[in-house]
Amino acid sequence: MKSTVETLSPTRVKLAIEVPFEELKPSLQKAYREIGSQVQVPGFRKGKVPAAVIDQRVGRGAVLNEAVQEAIPQQILAAVQEHDVKTLGRPEVEITEFADNAPLKFTAEVDVRPEISVPDLSEITVTVPALEIGDNEIDEQINGLRERFATLKTVERAAAEGDYVQLDLNATVDGEDVPGGSANNISHEVGSKQLLPGLDEVLVGLSAGEEANFTTQLVGGDFAGQDAEVKVAVRTVKDKQLPEVDDEFAQLASEFDTLDELRDDLRTRLTRVKKVEQIYAARDEALKQLVESANIPAPEGVVKDEVEGRKQAMTDQLERIGASLADYLASEEKTEEQIDQELTEAAQEGVRIQLLLDTVADAEDVQVTDDEFGHEIVHRAQRAQMQPQQYYDQLVRSGSAAAVFGDVRRGKALASVMEQVTMKDADGNTLSLDDLREADEHAGHNH
Repeated sequence: MKSTVETLSPTRVKLAIEVPFEELKPSLQKAYREIGSQVQVPGFRKGKVPAAVIDQRVGRGAVLNEAVQEAIPQQILAAVQEHDVKTLGRPEVEITEFADNAPLKFTAEVDVRPEISVPDLSEITVTVPALEIGDNEIDEQINGLRERFATLKTVERAAAEGDYVQLDLNATVDGEDVPGGSANNISHEVGSKQLLPGLDEVLVGLSAGEEANFTTQLVGGDFAGQDAEVKVAVRTVKDKQLPEVDDEFAQLASEFDTLDELRDDLRTRLTRVKKVEQIYAARDEALKQLVESANIPAPEGVVKDEVEGRKQAMTDQLERIGASLADYLASEEKTEEQIDQELTEAAQEGVRIQLLLDTVADAEDVQVTDDEFGHEIVHRAQRAQMQPQQYYDQLVRSGSAAAVFGDVRRGKALASVMEQVTMKDADGNTLSLDDLREADEHAGHNH
């Protein structure tokens, strides 16, 4: 094999590769074996069909094609190693010349890791806003607790927004009952829009024992898209009563005896949460500064693959909830071009950060232990609700194990970056990863 490499940009090269026909022979034999095991020819045992018969049946062209497809990745790998090219993503291959008994000539364009020089981390300082916790934020937390300890009391008056009602529903289309369209004695918060469109408007002003009719458009079932007549009957009206905010409430809602102690505890917890957010903001700012000062380009092929992956994930997620990309675009009032643009910008930023962290990991010779890798696998398996071994086997089958390994290594490089740069808040207080570890221990979770 002969190969040359041409630099197209700081992040892309073009390999030109020529393979003598002789070197394709092993791939050709393998292709005959593969195809021979799939075709059935009367008079021959499966897998024992001679090459000449396969040529006649399937065509020599098909076999050559299969052989070339098998040989190309190996030849690219050999060329990449020979020229010491640090590739990223998938190569784009174009066959320029190939005929039976003649050399195979092809080109492969592939993204490469650009040469990056990381600035001295100890000279980088990032500043984020200081922590502020207003009394109104503590009040919000208290209100949340009050909602949790609210009680419902039956009232002799018409329903108003925020009340809870017990009701019966019955839907008909052209006088016929809709399958699954009736429900009895269900509890509903007036104004929550949790049930049928139009229901909440009708409920306001109805008292226990009263009925009303309204029209709504059905979303699912056999009558989807049609108007249904719905009869609603109110059984009871209940008023949501929130407890008074006093020491007694503190004893009911927490382990504290006084309201002041409860408020102090909420302030401490909120401070911890905000401290974590503050350190993550400092991390993002540090990465942004480093990516800018190292002037890291984003390889287009990798970005394109990343955008396609993100868009596919987005479409799958929408489909799971029964929506389409078009629905999403309409609700966000955006065009597909705008979404593509946003995804591209996010992917470019993501790829630049990955390149930066890979460079730091190389420079600092960051190693990943079996324990660290195993820990990440267990963590991801839990999120995917799978057994760790099953999850790992799936990764190996799909060829993604190396990507996870790379993520763990980048995570360690990121921790190293955060320990070396100076992180401060606007008041001049220094932030450190210890604050994060401390908060994590209190919260009992890992990021």
